[in-house]
Amino acid sequence: MKNTTQKLSILFAVLVTLVLFVSACRANISRNQDGSLTVETTIGQQELQEAITASIADPLIKELNVALQSGYVLVTGERQRLNDASKTDNLTFRLDLGVNNGQLTATISNAQLDGVPLEQNRLDHWNQTIASRLGSLGKKNPNSSLESASVTPEAVSMTWKVSK
Repeated sequence: MKNTTQKLSILFAVLVTLVLFVSACRANISRNQDGSLTVETTIGQQELQEAITASIADPLIKELNVALQSGYVLVTGERQRLNDASKTDNLTFRLDLGVNNGQLTATISNAQLDGVPLEQNRLDHWNQTIASRLGSLGKKNPNSSLESASVTPEAVSMTWKVSK
């Protein structure tokens, strides 16, 4: 019985490792004393920019740039005007990432389009879709729970605990 459990544990670790290698983000995996795994995933600037662009899903936004800062992400871009495609407005916002009940949270603040604050219902939607998309980049196992999320000038890092 112990041999079968060991084999299943090894198989589980190999499968998690394989899934993470195939995914876009980088991961470091370590085994905890209780048999669970700690998985640290890293999302680079380009992957983050693609995820935020897809989350916003606004066809009028033509240039979206992500700048990783210490503790937050600065997002800037250009949005074509709906009534005059030859003119653009500057979009800027701050994005903070956090953890609540094992899930990734995204909080946009200081969101402006040419100095005019964006409406809250749009920001709430963006917060939800950004958190969902970024969380799915790191969470590759349904038995995982997010323990921490951090932003550095190099990358976004998330630490997951994966239960057996």
